[in-house]
Amino acid sequence: MFERYTEKARRVVFFARYEASQYGSPYIETEHLLLGLVREEPSLAKRFLGGVEAKLAIRAEIEKHIPPRERIATSVEVPLTEDSKKVLRLAAEEADRLGHRHVDTEHLLLGLLHVEGSLAAQILQAKGARLATLREEVAKTRSVEGIKPTPKLSENAITTLHSFLAGLKWSKAEDVLAFFAENAQFVDVHGKRWNREEIHKGLETLLAPYAKKNATYLIEETLADSGDILVAVVLWKNAILASMERVWMHRMSVVLVRKGEDWSIALVQVTPVQIT
Repeated sequence: MFERYTEKARRVVFFARYEASQYGSPYIETEHLLLGLVREEPSLAKRFLGGVEAKLAIRAEIEKHIPPRERIATSVEVPLTEDSKKVLRLAAEEADRLGHRHVDTEHLLLGLLHVEGSLAAQILQAKGARLATLREEVAKTRSVEGIKPTPKLSENAITTLHSFLAGLKWSKAEDVLAFFAENAQFVDVHGKRWNREEIHKGLETLLAPYAKKNATYLIEETLADSGDILVAVVLWKNAILASMERVWMHRMSVVLVRKGEDWSIALVQVTPVQIT
């Protein structure tokens, strides 16, 4: 889950686990993630949440809702709640939306705001934080810092990409082949290059890893050189059934080209994910 996270973003989760143990919580709740966030990055509270006093005010507000419990030893495993897992997933989606390769503390703040029914989101909203406004501010700030946001892409291109990726699991081979342009090429994980006729004959074998029940994908990055081409980098992961741990499997680069109002795949190149 944390391969794309910056060191700061990872420390937020570490501090959240610490905060949960200090409050005697058996789970890492969204409010603990918020406390971890303002502990690691107090400048975020200053910039987006009402000034230098926001950090103390947030903790005071959270403590109104947390019943006192005996502290838990830091050696005890404290898992994330479903809402907290959702925050982390949505933070990655916010990074994708803004065209940022890495998930940073600002994206975690956006992820917290997404889970509207959570205590963290309620506290943030009470302080005037709004998802659309903060997203715009994050985009502006990152642009000023020299991080170029992804150009606005055709909705048809993105729809085609998602349809293709989802179709690898559910669609018939002939339906998947229809996404490929006549001169399309597929470079498999071993570096072998396949033309469209060869793709047709070996499609089920080529795409077998992505048709597995527990395979899932994440669009890591999108690039657009013009309105006629989309380059997407997709991470594929699979679950080890014994533990249900998600492990990265392949990185798939997909090039789509415009054909009128439609989009077709011109190139797919697959490489193994390097585990560091």
